[in-house]
Amino acid sequence: MVFEKICNKTLNETLYKGRHKSGLTIYVLPKKEHSKSYAMFATHYGSIDSEFIVPGEASITTVPDGIAHFLEHKLFEQPGGGNAFDEYSKTGASANAFTSFNTTAYLFSCTDKFYENLEILLGFVGQPYFTDKNVQKEQGIIGQEIRMYDDDPNWRVVFNMLEALYVNHPVRKDIAGTVETIAEINKDILYKCYNTFYNPSNMILFTCGDVDPEMVEEVADKYVKAEQQAEIGRFYKTEPDRINKAKVEQNLSVATPLFLLGFKDTDVGYEGEMLLKKDITTSILLDMLAGKSSEMYNELYEQGLINDSFSASYEGERDYGFSAMGGESPNPELVQEIILKGIANANLTEQEFQRCKKVQKGQFLRMFNSVDRLSHSFVTNLFKGIDLFNFLDVCDSITLDDVNARLQRHLTSENAGISIIKPY
Repeated sequence: MVFEKICNKTLNETLYKGRHKSGLTIYVLPKKEHSKSYAMFATHYGSIDSEFIVPGEASITTVPDGIAHFLEHKLFEQPGGGNAFDEYSKTGASANAFTSFNTTAYLFSCTDKFYENLEILLGFVGQPYFTDKNVQKEQGIIGQEIRMYDDDPNWRVVFNMLEALYVNHPVRKDIAGTVETIAEINKDILYKCYNTFYNPSNMILFTCGDVDPEMVEEVADKYVKAEQQAEIGRFYKTEPDRINKAKVEQNLSVATPLFLLGFKDTDVGYEGEMLLKKDITTSILLDMLAGKSSEMYNELYEQGLINDSFSASYEGERDYGFSAMGGESPNPELVQEIILKGIANANLTEQEFQRCKKVQKGQFLRMFNSVDRLSHSFVTNLFKGIDLFNFLDVCDSITLDDVNARLQRHLTSENAGISIIKPY
């Protein structure tokens, strides 16, 4: 395998990229000065991928909601009753995993024995072990986890917002599924999903720290054996531009109401540099309107309508996207009214635009001081076709006119839906 050496003089960083014979794309970002090293083994597979065509088949396969998350849990289990966490405990590494809408990732960080830990990572992810008995046991464990999330105000306020914004798209569904949907999962379905989405050609291995590309390749040669496969067909229900509901309310155990005001993104359907530009543009816009230095934030804060929990962010993928503003408030409906009025009357200045653009650049540059944040951001963006080495150039290309155009198209009252969690 030949590694392509990608240098960025502005960042003073070098990234090595290689295509393993199995189809796995391997990235190595050496940071010799860091005491901690990090590895993330990720598949482009998440909770929204419940309808797909297996390469080589003609018909659409439909699987129960929550199966990607279920697979994440099951892969740690090994024959004989062992667990991958037991192996990591012997090396002193800190390991974890997560499932999002689009990605499932397995990761570890360590200060020594990096390649030994990498062998553990590639070994257990590459060797699934599903039986009727251990699947049934996991259904009980994840069922308890789902019930816990059902009572978690911070979790519910997010998914209630997505329910308000989305009519059909599976992003509106809980990542873990429901107790009813996971009851439909069996070992055969798990193996089918695993063999489809955990093919190395649908995966990325990203390593960062005091790491050598050739030694990473040696470990991959030992543990990653699958052959390349054709592209997976993915299907998401047609989503209209309109929102589903203007408001979703729920009563849970909270002292102060929680809220998220969401704005559905109707400008979707692309990836790569265009998506990166939209992401940065939207982040600048949100900071100008609702960041802690904005007039709107300070007006709401001084009136006691919000506190330090308030934040605004954007999440965008090829098939969906949304902005969200929220936190704690004694009167979420009034906050919504003030925000929508502030957006409608917004006068974005060049001075504030340049300040917020510098903030975006600063946050990006600081990310390179953390191997954890750096790896996570690179992997999630790579699955969007985004090369983060282009971030600064794309950011420089954005103008105030771009931000104003985004404001007019995205942050409209027609695109808005609010989720509120109120005390019992």
